[in-house]
Amino acid sequence: MQSYGPAFARVYNEKWTDFALRVAPPIRAFYESTPLGATERSLLDVCCGTGQLAQHFLEHGYRVTGIDLSPSMLGYARQNNASYIESGQARFLEADAAGFTLDEQFGLVVSTFDALNHLPDQEALRGCFSSVFPLLLPDGFFIFDLNTREGLTRWNGINVRDMPDHLIIDRGIYDGESDRAWVKITGFIRTESGLFERFEETAYNTAYDMDWVRDELYRAGWWGVYFAQIGDLGMPVPEPETLSRAFIIARKGGRPHFGQP
Repeated sequence: MQSYGPAFARVYNEKWTDFALRVAPPIRAFYESTPLGATERSLLDVCCGTGQLAQHFLEHGYRVTGIDLSPSMLGYARQNNASYIESGQARFLEADAAGFTLDEQFGLVVSTFDALNHLPDQEALRGCFSSVFPLLLPDGFFIFDLNTREGLTRWNGINVRDMPDHLIIDRGIYDGESDRAWVKITGFIRTESGLFERFEETAYNTAYDMDWVRDELYRAGWWGVYFAQIGDLGMPVPEPETLSRAFIIARKGGRPHFGQP
């Protein structure tokens, strides 16, 4: 699993939290509409980053555990949620999404902002599924999103964001033969002293076949797996490969929900 350094974590915490803040409310609304979610308020955030999605759930009374491989990202997550850590409502732990264990179970497990695309191969993603499954309560949900091949083709090219307090240049490429995409992120961000700090990271995504993802979730033990979009997590999308980003909804046993088989 890819880990990020201090400078990139700082930029992420300041500039790239919109996605987490946008998807947290509809994920919570969907979960709370289910029988288990009506009463069980517990969340595991896999690849929690700097903790903004976790913070949303904490503000709504959830007990939250976040895991991430980057100590720098976790530092911001702990800082952003310090009062909840002090009260015992939250904890943030260093762990690799490809294989981990915890000492509790949850009603909801999430992983957002294509975090699981950052796993290097199918074996690692399979390891994530196997790690998450025993941590879910019966009738619990695992909700995560993945960039599809269609979405990763959009990484090709150069994007420049030039603002008074920062300059960020993305250079991306998607290789369809290897099903891998890379983006080199170079930037300068203004510090409190008024000077600019330079940072550089190369992030990668692995493209996974959506049929394979569904089949592996079934093999790991889930029941009622389907694909959706964030605008309506209860509505299955029959052809997820046509989306740029697919949300995967996987339920651990229980009775059908929203008409799922």
